Amino acid sequence: MCPLWPFHLFFIYIILLCPLWVVSSSVVSYVTNRTSSWGVTFDPVELLLPMDSVSTVKFSTELQQQEIDFGVVHVKTSDGSIASPYPTDKVYILKTENISYPGKWSSAFSVTGNFLGYANVHLQLMDNSSQILLKNSNPVSVRVVRSERVIDQVFTYSVAVLVSVIYINFGCALDWSVFKKTVRRPLGPVIGFVSQFLIMPLISFGLGKWLFYDSVPMQLGMFFTGVSPAGGASNIWTYVLGGNLSLSITMTTISTFAAFAMMPLWIFTLGQVIFEQGKLGIPYSRIAMFASALVIPLAIGFLIQKYLPRVTKIMVRILKPFSALLILFIVIFAIVTNLYLFELFTWKIFVAGFSLPWLGYFFGWLLSHLFKQPPDDTLAIAIETGIQNTGIVIFLLRFSLEQPEADLTTVVPVTVAIMTPVPLLLMYIYLKCSARWNKKKGTTLNEDDDDDDDDDRKGSAASTNVTEPFSISSGNLKYQTHLHQC
Repeated sequence: MCPLWPFHLFFIYIILLCPLWVVSSSVVSYVTNRTSSWGVTFDPVELLLPMDSVSTVKFSTELQQQEIDFGVVHVKTSDGSIASPYPTDKVYILKTENISYPGKWSSAFSVTGNFLGYANVHLQLMDNSSQILLKNSNPVSVRVVRSERVIDQVFTYSVAVLVSVIYINFGCALDWSVFKKTVRRPLGPVIGFVSQFLIMPLISFGLGKWLFYDSVPMQLGMFFTGVSPAGGASNIWTYVLGGNLSLSITMTTISTFAAFAMMPLWIFTLGQVIFEQGKLGIPYSRIAMFASALVIPLAIGFLIQKYLPRVTKIMVRILKPFSALLILFIVIFAIVTNLYLFELFTWKIFVAGFSLPWLGYFFGWLLSHLFKQPPDDTLAIAIETGIQNTGIVIFLLRFSLEQPEADLTTVVPVTVAIMTPVPLLLMYIYLKCSARWNKKKGTTLNEDDDDDDDDDRKGSAASTNVTEPFSISSGNLKYQTHLHQC
């Protein structure tokens, strides 16, 4: 018996396949080299094309007489969903073309930008009778980008104005004595800091490596989202859901300023695993703008609280409905201005979008629960951990990457921003329904108590008619009635 049995069959199979694999590879290489040797000069060689626009590419080449007599040229694209020739079935029948002697041919074709991304457009020379591919030209690199729109600027500035107003309201509503106590005993802010800048970056890195192992730009979008500071919406949701607003604003302020050091630290350490460059432009001015945009309205609100108490009462009264209106506005406007991103949605994008904030809520709650924080503090820490400042993330991606990668990777923070409020909204609906149910139940109990009081009063009146010399408890109406009848 063969000592390699039963593995000898596997080795025989490999030995027989190796020559066939070598021959096949050689044939493919020969055919590829043969069909890729057509020298065509394109102008331009690289094409930058806005979405839904058409551009012309000129080309020139030399042909043999046999190719002129029997050849046809097709314009092909590597991805028609991104860029395609216009018209899509563009064909040149060479014998009908104006070709000068000795076989010099110049012409042009149009390319349409369909969606964000990269595509290659090239020419194929084929035999008209047998439809055999004779030659492939070198490709034209087409880069399709999104044009800047007025609505994007309107959205950015309108959100900035509304957020400034809401932070003035927060300044009016903030209990500064609690704020000072929070800073003196900073266990809550420390828990929030650890959750925000230690747990969240590791979660985002792991999710990016798992979901987007074949896409470095998507990993970058995921990682940048995880290392960003807390978002301003965390304060809104903390207030709406009844958490510790002072703690939330304290953590947001600390997180925003800590981002000056923590974001570069993560990007230049763990980010090295994703990018080999090691030098990414960190928008310090952008972070400083967000920090000032947070602190200045708070200071204005504090001054109003101190010197205009009547105005403070009015602003605090409208804080909750205005907060709800702001959240609704941001979500709807963000979806409308970024509708193109929904075409990029895959199950991986969806999983990434809800996993990052929801895991942030869970770990923030778990960590604060382990340190036995009060329920309102636990809620504030969980919300602060799960909500990221996706505005900074989007800016970083646009700053670090060229188009269209900047827009393509934006789908990650946009998806996170859309999925972040879902559990919070469900919690808000649950609390509202519970409050309404308890109120209705309490009303029913009060009515029952009133009926019992009426019965007690009737029983007391009946007991006054008893003539026996010993006292009878007024609570036993049946026994009273029996004695009275006797």
